[in-house]
Formats: sequence, C-alpha cells, structure tokens
Amino acid sequence: MPSPRSGPDKCPGALQVHQAADGPLARVRLPGGAITSPQLQALATAAQEIGNGEIELTSRGNVQLRAVANPEEFARRIADVGLLPSTTHERVRNILASPLSGRIGGHADVRGLVTDLDRRLCADPTLAELPGRTLFTFDDGTGDISGLRGDFGVHALDDDLFALVLAGEDTGARLAAADAVDVLLASARLFAEIRGDAWRLNEVPGGTERVLARLGLEYGDPVQLPGAIERGPIGWLDQADGGVTLAAGLAFGTLPARLAEFLAAVEKPIVVTPWRSLLLPDLEEWAAEQVVRVLAPMGLIFDENSPYLQVSACAGRPGCAKSLTDVRADARQAIENDDLPAEGRQHWSGCARKCGRPRGQVADVVADVDGYRTTASRPDRAENGPA
Repeated sequence: MPSPRSGPDKCPGALQVHQAADGPLARVRLPGGAITSPQLQALATAAQEIGNGEIELTSRGNVQLRAVANPEEFARRIADVGLLPSTTHERVRNILASPLSGRIGGHADVRGLVTDLDRRLCADPTLAELPGRTLFTFDDGTGDISGLRGDFGVHALDDDLFALVLAGEDTGARLAAADAVDVLLASARLFAEIRGDAWRLNEVPGGTERVLARLGLEYGDPVQLPGAIERGPIGWLDQADGGVTLAAGLAFGTLPARLAEFLAAVEKPIVVTPWRSLLLPDLEEWAAEQVVRVLAPMGLIFDENSPYLQVSACAGRPGCAKSLTDVRADARQAIENDDLPAEGRQHWSGCARKCGRPRGQVADVVADVDGYRTTASRPDRAENGPA
C-alpha cells in the first residue's frame, strides 16, 4: 500500500495553478476527454496570447497550458466557453471514459453516464474537497480504461450490466446503467469521510472493503479486468454508423496552438485520450481525407509506426527547475538522427523522479551529470510525480 501523504494535494487546476519554472501552469479538466471546436479555439487563442503557444495533453484526458501570463484572464476565457462549469469542483472533475464509446466497439455507450456524473458531482458540496488526484472511470467493455485503475468506476459487461470497480479492481457487485452514477457518487462520498490525508482510495487502509460495507450491495465473484493498454488506436477508424474517426498522435503529447486552430476549423467534436492522442470523430470520408492531407504535415501523426509514438518525456527545461536538461529537445534530436538509446517504448526524464512515466513496459532514459543513462524496458505502474 502506498505510504501516507506528507502534505496537501497540490494537483493544479484552472484556478489553483502550479508555479512551474517557466511560469504558472493551468490544467483544464475535460470529462470523458470531450471538447468542442469553440472550446478548442478558445484554448488555442489563450495559448498564443497568454501562454507559451502550446496545449499539452495529459494522461487523464485533460489539457494544460504552461507559462500562463495572466491566470485570472485565462480562467475567464475558459469559463466563457463552458470549460469551467464549477469554480468549487473544477479539480475533481477527473473522469475517464472509453474514447470510442458509442461509435466503435464496446458493449454500452457510456457518454451519457459521463455527462450525468459530471453534472451531479459539481452539484454536491460534500465532494468539492475531494483530492485533485481522484479518478472516475467508465469502460464501455472495450477494456481500454479500467486498466488505468481509477478510484471509482464501472466496466460494461453488456449493454445494461456493469461491474463496479473500486481502486482499479472488480468488486463483484453488478449494476444496471440507471444505478451506475448513484453508486459512484455514494462511493466517492464514503471515501471523503474515511480518507484522512489519502489522495487515492487504495491509500486508505481497507478502503475498498470499508466503502463496500457501507454501500449495501449484493456481490458475486469478481472477474479479472484487462490491464492497461500501452497506446490507443492511431489512424483511420470506421464507425458503426458509416462515419470515420481519425485517431492522431502528437509528438510528446503537445498540440501547437496553430494546429489546434486548424482542428477547431473542422467544426467537429474532439476527444482527448489518456494516451495523449486525439480523436476526430463523425467525419465523412472526403472530410477525413482532407484532414489527413492538410494536418499530417502540420504535426498530427497518423502513422502507428512513427518513432514519436514510442517516446514520451517529462516537461524538462525550461518548464521544470529540477530537470538537468531540455529533455524534449534531446529526445527529438535522437529521433531525427535515428539514434534512440533503446528499442520500443521509452520515457525520457530530466531527473530521477521520472515524472509523467507511462504505465506498462517502458525503458527509462534518465538525465544525469554525464548525459543520459538507460535502464532496460520493464513493466511498471505510472510514477507518482506530476505529469
């Protein structure tokens, strides 16, 4: 079990910004990763005018801006486009959902459950003080989200039967879709009562058992849920309704503001995934072809074999004072020179904290005073440092 926390949760938000080495960092929650074209345009404009010109994608399907010159102005702008529906609950709106739900695969469309949970979460004053690390998950049965080990989640077993997932494990309880949000909110309230200084449910001694005992549900035999997948889909995806979803990667999960403006001009909904990639759904074939032709040269990655999709990196300099070097510039140079120090997935870090390290089998490339040292690929859960 993780060790007790020694201080308060400082997870950044749009109002409680993090003072990074390159200036304030503001994080915007996107429940289910969903963002509209006007919202993306507002972020792109803010990144250009009061940020560093980039939008970073996070491993929880959220976005953040660095070097925000005027945090109050940034908050006003995102509130104007509906990205800050609650000033009291903004840091606890961490809701992951199967990104392709309702369009490709899965047993159930969980998008409506995400919307319902977000609305009711923000309306409950008792949940405003949940830690910013709290995570809700909705897996449509694809098996892409439950492996990310949320605190409170459901996993679809068919179109109206869900497994209750607590601390990343199936509890054996089974829920109808109509009951899912009620039970998740009740579980979160119980966590708020018993958590003490803990940030996550698995940090509370006997946390899952204590929550289950209070819920009063009937339980069967739990099943083994799928583990974390290494990467989401990339490329051209055919939807069940005949439309097209384009799944695009980005170098180091970073979206330049100019590219974001072009994406917003497509005027379709966009989904940010937990693998720091983007989905552009509901396109007609001709429009999808045009998007690939125009936006691939600008930085969207549609080739699943691109080396940029094998390499992740911490913020590095100038964003982090602890970093020994400009990690992303070094990693980019290694990619362009075909000189990567390891095969397969690798995470480059500016110090031993290895912030932002993804889950799964990953080699570590860590900066030290003599350059970089590489540790062979090994399975591991994500590091606890800031993304």
